[in-house]
Amino acid sequence: MHDFKTFDSRSDEIVDWLSKEFSGIRTGSASPAILDSVQVESYGAKVPLNQVGTVGVEDPRTLRVSVWDAGNLAEVEKSIRDADLGVNISSDGTGVRVSFPELTSDRRDQLMKLAKGKLEEARVSLRGARDEAVKGVDASEEMSEDAKFNAREDLKEKMDTKNAELNQMFELKEKEVTQ
Repeated sequence: MHDFKTFDSRSDEIVDWLSKEFSGIRTGSASPAILDSVQVESYGAKVPLNQVGTVGVEDPRTLRVSVWDAGNLAEVEKSIRDADLGVNISSDGTGVRVSFPELTSDRRDQLMKLAKGKLEEARVSLRGARDEAVKGVDASEEMSEDAKFNAREDLKEKMDTKNAELNQMFELKEKEVTQ
């Protein structure tokens, strides 16, 4: 039996990566994860938005960013605007309100293309991990040909499971975008 620890950890990393990428794809509803990539200039350094304030859901299509230091308010607003997330931004002196407009059918199509592209990137990475694992099996000199065949079959089952997981994630995102 061949040890697939490296493949298992790489495939888990790929699933985590895709999950993070999908959380960044904006749908019609407000999700604080959308703002995870926003970097704010604060005291001479770029820091993640969640280090200068809190992000909360105000209603299904609005997020509220409450900054801890009012001096950062303008910079937070500018950083969100510069992130070009397709959201409306308004400031009220104590925080920033981020409103998500209704998705148009064109925007839904763009989001689905983006999601499909991310899914394909994940699949390519997964195939790369599989190819490395197969090379490891083939290079093993202490395994018989039958053992190598069985190891490749085990790897195929692992690939099928991970691909199904990736497809399920995509289907959930597709449902979210098309609602």
